[in-house]
Amino acid sequence: MIKRILKFLLGLLILLLIIGGVVLGIRNYRILKDVHRYDDEIAEAAEKYGIANQTDLIAAIIFTETKGKHSDLMQSSESRYGESGKITDEGDSIDAGVKFLAQALQEAKAAGCDEETAIQAYNFGLDYINYVAERGKKNSKEIAESYSRDVLSPKLGNADQTKYRYWGIHSLLYNGGFLYHNGGNLFYADIVKWNETKYELTAFLF
Repeated sequence: MIKRILKFLLGLLILLLIIGGVVLGIRNYRILKDVHRYDDEIAEAAEKYGIANQTDLIAAIIFTETKGKHSDLMQSSESRYGESGKITDEGDSIDAGVKFLAQALQEAKAAGCDEETAIQAYNFGLDYINYVAERGKKNSKEIAESYSRDVLSPKLGNADQTKYRYWGIHSLLYNGGFLYHNGGNLFYADIVKWNETKYELTAFLF
């Protein structure tokens, strides 16, 4: 009797995992389809700012930031104007976002840092590059957390370094699912690289 119940529960768990996988796959397909609508604009901006080989990375940032469903696709208003809500055109957002990403990639390379440092700097700001350069020149969740907690969060008003719940596979595995208030997203580089992988592996579908 116990063996039969366990077998039933195992079968139910497998079924739920399959259903969850299908739902997640459909959701990701829809997001990827929305992002692919901007492939031409992405390629044009990448060529303009000298990073023509980074189109998948740019697309992954759009996937991460807005899922392709906001006029400020790359959430680049702050990098261009110093405040959010200023960009209301998809093309302007891509142009500003790619320009900022190109600058981050260039500065990270000049400092001897890895690409992930530049990606994390897209979320944290360019000062993060020097922070990583002084700590081994390779981005990590530990370095990103210390910058978020000790530098960015207090700078933006969270002097007590308080946290809030953040659900995501990277955060759950690292610290149980938390971020610091006003401290950006310390998992940003990991999330973007994961979304870049999705973009590359599914390119044949679009």
